[in-house]
Amino acid sequence: MELFIMILELVGTISFAVSGAMVALKKHMDVLGVCVLGLVTACGGGMLRDVLMGNLPPVMFRAPAYALTALLCSGIVFLKPIRRWLLREDRVYELLMLWSDALGLGVFTAVGVTTALHAGYTSRFFAIFLGAMTGVGGGVLRDVLAGQPPYIFVKHFYACAAILGALVCVLLRPVVGEPVAVIACCVCVLLLRLLAAHYRWSLPKAGD
Repeated sequence: MELFIMILELVGTISFAVSGAMVALKKHMDVLGVCVLGLVTACGGGMLRDVLMGNLPPVMFRAPAYALTALLCSGIVFLKPIRRWLLREDRVYELLMLWSDALGLGVFTAVGVTTALHAGYTSRFFAIFLGAMTGVGGGVLRDVLAGQPPYIFVKHFYACAAILGALVCVLLRPVVGEPVAVIACCVCVLLLRLLAAHYRWSLPKAGD
């Protein structure tokens, strides 16, 4: 199970690093900005999770493979042929951004829930909260550093997808086992994000 979670974390790290680096490209940042935003997006949620759990120093500092993977992916996104292609093709940019962000959100929500439960916390509320925080935390830090409103407050059905996915994971885990519950959480979040983007689901806004 540990190997399964580690592979999931690497998938989520790559996905979120790509989304963070792409936001930095849109903001016309230099290579340092691209790498920092990719790193923060990929590892920020996990860092917040570890701080809330008192698991210090955070895993990203004790297992640097995740941070190095995020930096490598961000550097690849910054390569001239790739960044020119992404900035020129708006449709490709939007699709890649949606998929990478949705996949990272699903993976890290599931990882956050399982981390809380493995640590011995019995509160389902805390596990769901920690899962959602792990999923959205990196994106919030990314948007703050990029100088734009955090995705979770303005985009269709973002944080709600993480909360529902975490709830699915917590409820299914005693019934079908952890691996199936984790996969169900990832699929649930991914589908909700894609459906929300397609049908433009959103919560009521102040200006509506």
